[in-house]
Amino acid sequence: MWLFSLIKMRSVTLKDVEQDKVVKTVAAHLKKTGKVKVPDHMDLVKTGRFKELAPYDPDWFYVRCAAILRHIYIRSPVGVKTVTKIFGGRKRNGVTPSHFCRSSGSIARKALQALEALKMVEKVQDGGRILTVQGRRDLDRIAAQVRLKAKQAAKQAVIVL
Repeated sequence: MWLFSLIKMRSVTLKDVEQDKVVKTVAAHLKKTGKVKVPDHMDLVKTGRFKELAPYDPDWFYVRCAAILRHIYIRSPVGVKTVTKIFGGRKRNGVTPSHFCRSSGSIARKALQALEALKMVEKVQDGGRILTVQGRRDLDRIAAQVRLKAKQAAKQAVIVL
């Protein structure tokens, strides 16, 4: 019995689970808490100059905030310019060649400010933003929940076969 007490269970981090499931779960968590303040005009704006239309998903701002949180978890510090580069894309210029174009800086700034208001992200003196201890704890907890659901789904799939 004492041998089992010496062996520690490895904790689950954000890097251990699939990114799309984590982003969806974090976005649902941000929406459910209701603490993220979505600016009023966000249902009308495009996400960048290279886009033709606004996003179809009404909850796209929560998904963007969740993706930014995941990126800050993996690579920090992150500033507004970095976020605009991450979510940038290809601008089609008709018959002329396409070029890379950054995403909207206003959206990136508002998302980072919303995450700062939640105390999940804080500014660094050298520039950019990093995760707070509370933000890292919340993301690891959500990652553990996602991992548990994936294991339960795998068990159900095995039982069905």
